[in-house]
Amino acid sequence: MKRIFGAVLTILGIIGIIWGAYAFLMGGDGAMVGKFTSAVPFVVGLIFFFAGINLVKTTKDTV
Repeated sequence: MKRIFGAVLTILGIIGIIWGAYAFLMGGDGAMVGKFTSAVPFVVGLIFFFAGINLVKTTKDTV
């Protein structure tokens, strides 16, 4: 169960990183995300990504 949650966090992190980087490079997403507020989904994506990777790495396999 922890590995599945870690994988979900990792995927959400990748999506957040891509969305934040894209919004920053395009000067913001219009009304939703401005140029400098695009750092928020990027940072949250980084947190989710590294938390998911850490959760997958530290979870031991039990049968």
